[in-house]
Amino acid sequence: MKQSLFVIFFLITSCIVIAQEAIDTLNSKRAESITVQALYSNAQWKETPVAIVILNRTTLQNLTNQSLLPAFNAISGVRLEERSPGSLRLSIRGSLLRSPFGVRNIKVYWNNLPLSDGGGNTYFNLLELQNIQRIEVIKGPAASVYGAGTGGVVLVQSNLPFTNKKTSSIEAGLTTGSFGLISQHVQLKFQHKNIAMQLLQSHVESNGYRQQSALNKNTFQYNISFKQKKHLVEVSAFYTSLNYQTPGGITLEQMLLNPTLARQATATLPSAIQQKTAVYNNTFFGGLNHNFTINNELELNTGLAFGRTDFKNPFITNYEMRNEKNTAIQSKLIYSKRCNQLQLKWITGFEYLMNNSSIQNYTNKNGVADSLLLNDAVKANQWFVFSQFNINYKKWNLQIGVSANEQWYGYERLNTVNTNSKKESSTKMITTPRVAISYKINKNISLYSIAAKGFSPPTLAEVKPSDGNFYSNLQAEYGWNFEAGVKGNLLNNKLQFDIALYHFKLNNAIVRRNNLAGEEYFINSGQTLQKGIETSIQYKVFSSKTTFIQSIQLNNSNSFQPYAFTNYVVGNNDFSGNALTGVPTNIHVTSIDVLFKNKLQCFIQYNYTSSIPLTDANDAFATDYRLMQTKFIYPIQSSAWYMNVFFGIDNLLNEQYSLGNDINAAGRRFYNPAPTRNFFTGINIRFN
Repeated sequence: MKQSLFVIFFLITSCIVIAQEAIDTLNSKRAESITVQALYSNAQWKETPVAIVILNRTTLQNLTNQSLLPAFNAISGVRLEERSPGSLRLSIRGSLLRSPFGVRNIKVYWNNLPLSDGGGNTYFNLLELQNIQRIEVIKGPAASVYGAGTGGVVLVQSNLPFTNKKTSSIEAGLTTGSFGLISQHVQLKFQHKNIAMQLLQSHVESNGYRQQSALNKNTFQYNISFKQKKHLVEVSAFYTSLNYQTPGGITLEQMLLNPTLARQATATLPSAIQQKTAVYNNTFFGGLNHNFTINNELELNTGLAFGRTDFKNPFITNYEMRNEKNTAIQSKLIYSKRCNQLQLKWITGFEYLMNNSSIQNYTNKNGVADSLLLNDAVKANQWFVFSQFNINYKKWNLQIGVSANEQWYGYERLNTVNTNSKKESSTKMITTPRVAISYKINKNISLYSIAAKGFSPPTLAEVKPSDGNFYSNLQAEYGWNFEAGVKGNLLNNKLQFDIALYHFKLNNAIVRRNNLAGEEYFINSGQTLQKGIETSIQYKVFSSKTTFIQSIQLNNSNSFQPYAFTNYVVGNNDFSGNALTGVPTNIHVTSIDVLFKNKLQCFIQYNYTSSIPLTDANDAFATDYRLMQTKFIYPIQSSAWYMNVFFGIDNLLNEQYSLGNDINAAGRRFYNPAPTRNFFTGINIRFN
């Protein structure tokens, strides 16, 4: 710990001492001038009554060119995990109780189209970093506008903006690194007043740090936007072939002996290597958004999306094949009116998600599907209607919204004549209001408060988990979030800050359990109390065009999350009062961004994560860890092309840690060790 802090202190103070006489004008775009699109705010960041973080393309690529992890994990209250290359797991404000893989309890939109499916799951790992222009992360329930989800909402934007001047470019990039990493992409772009489009091809492969952890991903993506008079049409589509091996969890003793091990064989079960455990996900997703401006006050927005997924998962105990078809329909009417200092916006609409899945489970014979065990047909429909008022008057900004939500599952077992082979499960209609208000103390600082109800029904993977049963008795999670915050800027815009305090009581919390074979199932656990404090600070130390160091910016985020079960009894075990499984109490992230006179850029990020409870009983904890990452970028430019060469180091302190633990794991196989110190280097070039 002392060594880590000394390294950070030395790097920061050295830069400040060198540049102590410089003045301030930072060349990057500041968040206070960025318009927030989430919740249909269209207001500046500091005036919007919501805990939100905006990531632009530069921020996303500061550390690496192929992963969202460093950028997401620098956000207070947000944790993106990777159990092995390609296996991502995202949480906002803590709860990983129900997320063995994928993204649940969080709603994700891609170019304003729902990427989350009717079964409540999101394949977040299908997205390609190279084509993402902007991400907005809403923390806390936002069900009044976005439907199911108590954790938050992620809005991903890849469409290019229109430009007055006609521009076109070709971009290409190549990255190589440790453990056989190779990443390559080619992208074509065209932008003008009424049309903007891009075409992307990318490829990523890696051997992985551990046994049975190789990755191979290929993506093709096409976006086009065009407008004419009162019409704006956006078409987005991608095809991703994602194949990654799954090494599985190992015990603490095995990790200390050899952290590269995959899951080992037991007296009754084979190893991950023998069963060739992996995930094969081939997905096409496409959709269209049409915005029709009826008049100066009224517009109609309609969206339609379709997705198809071919999913295969050879696991230790079985081989699952799944064919999914997803459809999404959404529409909203937006009324805007301005009268002197009063601005009114009324948004009302609906969203309907449908998922049809054909699921077969076979015995797994050394990575080959053998005898049929189960053949199931599952349907999942999720819908909500909503209405929201946004009212701006002088220094006040008020948002009042409500939605009515419902989820339905239909299940049929096709390889049996049992009269109970058909089942249904549904949630009662749930009403979720949200009220948020902000007040500008002065031109620099705003206060805000929120009261919002959120809910999250069980996902398809929880109603029908890997043990093959159908759990129609699972109920939706729900709870109220109360929040207050202050955000703004000081010191002539040098210092930007965001502080939030929240209190969220979750009822019917869904918790992951494992049987003796390691197969998962889920139960409603009772109640949890998730309260915490989040702080984010950006400080422009200085900027100057005449000194050796031209600019320095410091960023810091802190998450204090003393979450606990408040009413949780399973059999004879009472876990009430225990720390919430899978959630670290403290996370601190500090970064420094230095730009030198020769345009060399140095970015360093340090992450401290406290110990993590691995079981509901709190009888096992992952130890705390400290990560340091760095990246150097050197640009070379001419009138016809632009190129940057980069080099980076991940896990500079060579920590042994697990970035993605298997909580409540059978056989105490909790750990998925992350890579030791590793390196990457590459080049990006753009021709205008």
